[in-house]
Amino acid sequence: MTTGNGASETNHQGYVIFISCVAALGGLLFGYDTAVISGTIGFLQEHFDLTPFMTGWAASCALLGCVAGAASAGILSDRYGRKNVLIVSAVLFFVSALGTAIPNQFTTIIVFRVIGGIGVGIASMTSPMYIAEIVPAKIRGAMVTVYQLAIIGGILVVYFVNYFIAGLYDDVWNVATGWRWMFGSEALPALVFLALMFIVPKSPRWLAKQGRPDEALAVLTKITGPGKAQAEMREIEKAIAQESASFWQIFTPGMRKALFIGVALAVLQQANGINVFMYYAPEIFKKMGSDVDSALLQTIIVGITNVSFTLVALWAVDRFGRRPLLILGAVGMGMAHLAMALAFYAEAFQGESLNVSLLVLEFTVPAKYLAMSSSLMLVSMLLFIASFASTYGPCTWVLLSEIYPTQVRGRVMSIAVLCLWFANYIVSQTFPMMIGNPWLAETFHNAFPFLVYAAFCGIAFVFAIVFIPETKGRTLEEIERWWT
Repeated sequence: MTTGNGASETNHQGYVIFISCVAALGGLLFGYDTAVISGTIGFLQEHFDLTPFMTGWAASCALLGCVAGAASAGILSDRYGRKNVLIVSAVLFFVSALGTAIPNQFTTIIVFRVIGGIGVGIASMTSPMYIAEIVPAKIRGAMVTVYQLAIIGGILVVYFVNYFIAGLYDDVWNVATGWRWMFGSEALPALVFLALMFIVPKSPRWLAKQGRPDEALAVLTKITGPGKAQAEMREIEKAIAQESASFWQIFTPGMRKALFIGVALAVLQQANGINVFMYYAPEIFKKMGSDVDSALLQTIIVGITNVSFTLVALWAVDRFGRRPLLILGAVGMGMAHLAMALAFYAEAFQGESLNVSLLVLEFTVPAKYLAMSSSLMLVSMLLFIASFASTYGPCTWVLLSEIYPTQVRGRVMSIAVLCLWFANYIVSQTFPMMIGNPWLAETFHNAFPFLVYAAFCGIAFVFAIVFIPETKGRTLEEIERWWT
């Protein structure tokens, strides 16, 4: 009897993991679509003779689509269901992949980048929400972290794809044609995501909210087994009965606090500068003296680090909790940015000693250490990626998918994710403008952006200590009662 129950529980958990992995493919496309620009941006800049502003626009225009996608995904997912909205995002990914690969005009590329961005915005909000509504509380953190792992996996895959395509021929071919193949390569994973989404179930909490309890119970039974499904169904129905269906519910005192936490957390996840490395890593390495091949190879190392430490988060998030990881991550990211700023100063002062003054502390960095600036940059970037991937990256998505009531989860989460993408847009658009500004470059030796991001990491540290609640091991209905 015990063996049978154990086998049954294993089967249910295997089904949950399968569903989570399919939904997480939305994250893989999210990562793939946003990071493909890292390999193409230099070639696009040369092909279309782009100014620093237009270079930033080429990288960040998709983020405006992300804002639009995130803004609409909440209403659409609440009305038509999480599954159906994810199917729409898969179609948008496919259209964007082909659309950016074919045209000869920069404006047309921008249009299809925005279309892809809408798909990213939809998937970035709907995939983790769908996973959170499907999986049991005891593994919810790990399964939503699978979504973050998929994002990072998509980024790493496209780094390899970009590196492979760039190595097929010379730079002349890459400037004329190679970037097209980089963009177009996204079509294949988009088709896989589209096909698999047709075989996963609808969210049981969404079904219950739509007045379809029999269908909701059937899905819960497949996920947890008959006994647990009945108990969870009663909890869901009780929570829905106590909720107001009005959007204005989010402006009650408790929900205002939940909304503030979600929005601030989303903005801080981007204001720490993570996507500067996702979009511009090869260009940063080129500024440190690397050639195209070496820059793309170093970017792959960044991607491998990203995946490796997201696996650490997968193990840690349900063991140690969300809040401790966020606090630790803010410290690590801030230290990494300060080290990167030092690396740029070191690059500028190679061959001579550097006098450093920090308030009342003054010291001299010998010239022999400044010659190691390129290595310091790589190590600092890897420290930042490791800190982000194991903490702020996954924990943000876990918390955003957990803290809002079922009745308004889609719409309220879309507000937080919209703010996340808007912050991403601001960071991505302003980075090339800061790094390309002659006065800032001369005064701060290209270190200015990293000093700004370090300051935001300090804010993130204080915010995690003061405001972040611990949701580890709590059901969605238990968390919901905190705000009501």
